[in-house]
Amino acid sequence: MNQYVTGAVIKELREKNNLTQAELAEQLRVSDKTISKWETGKAMPDSNLMLVLCNILGITVNELLCGEKIIMENSNQKNEQLLLDMAKELERKNKTIWNTMWAI
Repeated sequence: MNQYVTGAVIKELREKNNLTQAELAEQLRVSDKTISKWETGKAMPDSNLMLVLCNILGITVNELLCGEKIIMENSNQKNEQLLLDMAKELERKNKTIWNTMWAI
């Protein structure tokens, strides 16, 4: 999972659907600055917005997070890899938090 890849997918599909950042933001009830942060990889959409965002863009959450169209034959493998990547990212963040807490 790479937020820069996810951001690029959001931008590409938003433009493909002829939506401005403001129009997409209005549909999601967020600001256009939020959409900009997603598209530049500075932030990720909240989990409670991902399903709505994916419905608007016409993709699955897995495709959004992977940054590519997933063929059903490869779906399980992609899902497993995505879960592993997410677990590694969570573990890395937890280590950072614990290290910071110990330093304090």
